[in-house]
Amino acid sequence: MKNYIINNEWISLNQIDEILENHVTLELGDNARSLIQKCRTYLDEKIQRHDKLIYGINTGFGSLCNTAIDTKDLEQLQTNLVLSHACGTGDEVPQEIVKRMLFLKVLGLSHGHSGVQVATVERLIYFFNHNIIPVVYQQGSLGASGDLAPLAHLSLPLIGEGEVYFQGKKHVSADVLKAMSLQPIVLQSKEGLALLNGTQFMSSYASYCVSKGNQLWSQWNTIAAISLEGYDGRLNPFQANVNEIRNQQGQIEVAKIFRDLLAGSEIIVQEKAHVQDPYSFRCIPQVHGASKDALDYASTIIEREVNAVTDNPTIFPDEDDIVSAGNFHGQPLAITMDFLAIALAEMGSISERRIYKLISGTRGLPAFLVANPGLNSGFMIPQYACASVVSQNKQLCTPASVDTIDSSNGQEDHVSMGANAATKLLRVVENCFTIQGIEILNAAQAFEFRRPLKSSTIIEQTVVDFRQKVRFVNNDEYLHPLIAESVKFAKNKMK
Repeated sequence: MKNYIINNEWISLNQIDEILENHVTLELGDNARSLIQKCRTYLDEKIQRHDKLIYGINTGFGSLCNTAIDTKDLEQLQTNLVLSHACGTGDEVPQEIVKRMLFLKVLGLSHGHSGVQVATVERLIYFFNHNIIPVVYQQGSLGASGDLAPLAHLSLPLIGEGEVYFQGKKHVSADVLKAMSLQPIVLQSKEGLALLNGTQFMSSYASYCVSKGNQLWSQWNTIAAISLEGYDGRLNPFQANVNEIRNQQGQIEVAKIFRDLLAGSEIIVQEKAHVQDPYSFRCIPQVHGASKDALDYASTIIEREVNAVTDNPTIFPDEDDIVSAGNFHGQPLAITMDFLAIALAEMGSISERRIYKLISGTRGLPAFLVANPGLNSGFMIPQYACASVVSQNKQLCTPASVDTIDSSNGQEDHVSMGANAATKLLRVVENCFTIQGIEILNAAQAFEFRRPLKSSTIIEQTVVDFRQKVRFVNNDEYLHPLIAESVKFAKNKMK
């Protein structure tokens, strides 16, 4: 697929990932274009024949909702809104997430309930297709009334303000528009509000983290299987019968994956001296399975969101109705992202426990996984490093969605804090890749002490792939580069 036509058809999270990963360009389809224009025409006519106050169209914003704005000032009102709300702080949002924001904002506006110009949507598509990426900051959104501050920064380049990344460098937006022979968009009534109200900051983080979460989950099953082999663990806890009577779908799925991963292994079928394994091995189906169920739930909620209209007010031309409501409120995403952070952090937590067992000097393994412990400290301190990351994840899993702070003089008196849930979720994801890298470093090291026995074809090939990046450690050496390569291996889909 080289081109994706936006025509108000349901789009899956997997399709979004595919479009972004393969640099697919976007095009506004005829149906979407017609709906956008129909809504804009209706709104223009409504303003001309209607003398009542309509929130955000001929009024001020937030607690200024009862302040009337003269018709001649409606365009300036929208420009002022974008400028005044672009007050984000903190670190910049990663460019790959900002590009996702552009895409999701186009999707939201394309349904024809927002009152924007076709030209505004086309300009957002132009930015996406030409990799003109607005500079957006991580802090500033309360996750209600939409992601106001970050979406204002996303919108600034439309009007020739703010900064963008283009061709690998940061530029003043006006300079890039001039270089591309583009005129700034002149925002019409309601357009600034349509651009700023919405959940695209939260939903971009959420959809990105679901994608990475699924990668983590899949890889952690394989890495944990290598750890199980290295620890000379038992296959019994992964049998179909014992897992199926629990009735938990994720658990049943994980158990089957492990049976498939270990099919044909000489190590797993050899007679064991021990009756049972510690929980960090024996309860992998239960823990990884629960995380899979949470990932599936999160995918459902977030996929609904990216296919939704989340700005305010929303316009229904066929019903001659303009509704001021709360579709911008981020609570569905905030709760879901808090839940997802916990689900991912727990896979990291049990991973660290497996590492701890692998270096314990039991089950025929040398202490700290080196042949001459004492003179060599081996893999003693990577476990410390992993424990520190796991501990930070636990701190990051304090839910953001339970907090709210009154804003806009009390008009916005309950907010989701979903933007904070989003940014800390991404930190959990990044931490999990670090933990995953440290586990495979330890697992592959332990695995070598089971020779000459062989594991399954899948496990053996994974270890071969890893060994092309990270060597076996015989004696103490500078471990940071090996950990960095291990983390890179995990992030690169174990290739």
